[in-house]
Amino acid sequence: MREGTKVTTEGYDEETGAITTPIYQTTSYIYPIGEKYRYSREVNPTVLKLAEKISELEEAEMGVAFSSGMGAISSTLLTLAKPGSKILIHRDMFGRTYRFFTDFMRNLGIKVDVANPGEILEMAKAKKYDIVYVETISNPLLRVIDIPALSKICKENGSLLITDATFSTPINQKPLVQGADIVLHSASKFIAGHNDVIAGLGAGSKELMTKVDLMRRTLGTSLDPHAAYLVIRGIKTLKIRMDVINSNAQKIAEYLQEHNKIKSVYYPGLKSHSDYETARRILKGYGGVVTFEIKGSMNDALNLITKFKVILPAQTLGGVNSTISHPATMTHRTLTPEERKIIGISDSMLRLSVGIEDVNDLIEDLDKALTSLN
Repeated sequence: MREGTKVTTEGYDEETGAITTPIYQTTSYIYPIGEKYRYSREVNPTVLKLAEKISELEEAEMGVAFSSGMGAISSTLLTLAKPGSKILIHRDMFGRTYRFFTDFMRNLGIKVDVANPGEILEMAKAKKYDIVYVETISNPLLRVIDIPALSKICKENGSLLITDATFSTPINQKPLVQGADIVLHSASKFIAGHNDVIAGLGAGSKELMTKVDLMRRTLGTSLDPHAAYLVIRGIKTLKIRMDVINSNAQKIAEYLQEHNKIKSVYYPGLKSHSDYETARRILKGYGGVVTFEIKGSMNDALNLITKFKVILPAQTLGGVNSTISHPATMTHRTLTPEERKIIGISDSMLRLSVGIEDVNDLIEDLDKALTSLN
């Protein structure tokens, strides 16, 4: 089946015949029949089913579920990085992830080099790293990393390539198929898709993910079974949601690009985007996030996000309902002004997560709010 179109079926519970995965809301299991699970911090049947689903979606040997996207990132990196390890990241990524590497990991005696936007391939080629960590579509400028090209460089240099594919989702891109070693997701976003659960996912080879899973059990970054159930439910509609979201986002990006109150629009599906040709080659869809700058000040931007009737001002993305945020004071507030400037995050920049609402309603909402700007 063509990459980006494969979907999984939930199947049924073999013990009871239930056609939805039961929520095993228990801490432990009776001996000896429950010896496989022992304790739900280590293994829970509902959570294990979710891990199997992400493994199938990503065409991986093994999947692991975590308590959050940051839990997935921290558990994975604390497993694979050691004092003295050399890691390469890029500056234009989620602010909390960036701080995890530049503050926490460096304090453990790990060397972390940072590539400026668009320079990750050159830096990965110039020097050997133990780990190269990237967001497949960066947050919030939506730079598209050429994963096939980067994976080739990493294999030549003996580097592990770890990807965060939250923005692309398994519907639009499969990094493991394109050569990455591990793929991570904040499942709170598009995969669960309803802004009602916090969860993380990871997938890769059995050798690597078994080690990561042992770290998860030790750190306690384990997912609650009810949250796992909600993510499984979200996966059932992931393909149809992403089809609508991809389409809506493309139309909105094209609309914003022509609006006289808009300074710049960043969306991989636009020919004006710096990585448009890369996106065309490696993505099956361009995703649900549209970033744009208004012609105005920070106060104008902050005022604008209060003017919407359909779009909700909130620091999240990937849900069925559209949300909008101000990166400089929300998702990337932990970065210094100098760091935001290097990335390209301006005070007038907004990040729109496009939902599944009628696209004409969303465009009308945007138009009325933008018209209110002085």
